[in-house]
Amino acid sequence: MAKALGITDNAVRAQLTSLERDGLIRQHSLRRGPGKPSQSYTLTAEFEPVLSRAYLPFLVRLVRELAHRLPEDQLVALLGDLGRHWAAELHAETGDPKSRAAAASALLNELGGVTEVEERGGQLTIRGFSCPLDVVVRENPRVCLAIEALLSELTGAPVKECCDRSGERARCCFEVGG
Repeated sequence: MAKALGITDNAVRAQLTSLERDGLIRQHSLRRGPGKPSQSYTLTAEFEPVLSRAYLPFLVRLVRELAHRLPEDQLVALLGDLGRHWAAELHAETGDPKSRAAAASALLNELGGVTEVEERGGQLTIRGFSCPLDVVVRENPRVCLAIEALLSELTGAPVKECCDRSGERARCCFEVGG
C-alpha cells in the first residue's frame, strides 16, 4: 500500500491506526504470505452510509410520500414522535439549561449542522449557520418539527422552531424554554 501511494510504511500504519481509532475501519483478518503476515481491514458499519448516495434521495422521497398519504395532523404527530423516540436513544445531558442547550447544539453539529447557543435577556436560542437536513427541509419544512421534538427532549424544556428558510440554504433556529 505504501508503494502504491508513494508514502512510507510508517505513514500507512499511522493512517490505519487513526482510521481504526476513529471507528471508520476495523481489522478483518490476518493474511499470511511469503513475508510478514499482513492485516486486512474492512469498513465499519457506521462508516458505510457515508459512501452511499442513496440515503438522501430516499429520505426526500419518503418524506414526500408521507406528506401525500397522511393528513397534516398525523404527519405532524409522526414527526414529533420521531424526534422524541430519537432522543430516547441518546444520552441526554444533565445540568443547567445552558449546558443542556450546548449539548443539543453539539448534537446538531455532529449531524452536520453548524450551530451555537446564544443567550439574550435570559432566552436561550440554538442558532444555526446551516441545516443538516437542508435538502429535505426545503421540500417539507415540517421536518424541522422532528428536530424540535428531539431538542425539547434533550434540553428538558419546550423548544420552538424558528428556522430561516428564506436564503439559499436553510439555517436552524430553535428557541429553548420560555
